[in-house]
Amino acid sequence: MSDQTTLTDAVHTLLKRAIIEQALKPGMRLPEDTVGEQFGVSRTIVRHALVRLQNEGLVVTRRNRGAFVAEPSLEEAKQIFEVRRALEREVIRILVERLPDSGFDQLEAHVRSEQSVKGKDGPVSIRLAGEFHTLLAELTGNAVLSRYVSEVVLRCSLIMAMYARTHSSDCAVDEHSQIIEAIRTGDADRAMTLMDHHLGAVAGRAELEKKPDSVSSILSHYGKELAQ
Repeated sequence: MSDQTTLTDAVHTLLKRAIIEQALKPGMRLPEDTVGEQFGVSRTIVRHALVRLQNEGLVVTRRNRGAFVAEPSLEEAKQIFEVRRALEREVIRILVERLPDSGFDQLEAHVRSEQSVKGKDGPVSIRLAGEFHTLLAELTGNAVLSRYVSEVVLRCSLIMAMYARTHSSDCAVDEHSQIIEAIRTGDADRAMTLMDHHLGAVAGRAELEKKPDSVSSILSHYGKELAQ
């Protein structure tokens, strides 16, 4: 592997983490020269890393304006969650059939990592929660399924940065433990039901259904001025 490829991998990984941990917000511009200066690499390296992020749906390029952190629309967000549910049900089905004991060890070690940051660091807990689902997919041994799950999980993290009201790491970790236990007992129906409920709760926090503003809520702000 060349030095250039290694550097591209490193810049890609760091930028991805900054996006998922919500340090780089949706809509932020990512100038190649600025990114290159901060990481001490050439603009060519940065460009290659940004292309990879664009292929993963985390970055968009605008003509004559450069690269920006993606801003998924509500419709796109709903579609991504629909696909994620379908993919993760298939992950559960495969794991119930053929997950070795070493897989349970890896999943439980990951949950311990999630528990260690409960209530401490929101951005890190969001990243770890996503990585739990990516690990589940990797443990199927199906590289194609794993790649697709990884992409939708990353894009869901971006959606959460845009639309989520809150992130409850307590709920996420508890639900992850329940999913592991259902897979261990070979109860595919229960594991899928838990996963559906879990992803439904995540989507619920993202407020993907636009609520129309009522006249009363719009005018309440103006009414306060009148009362002064």
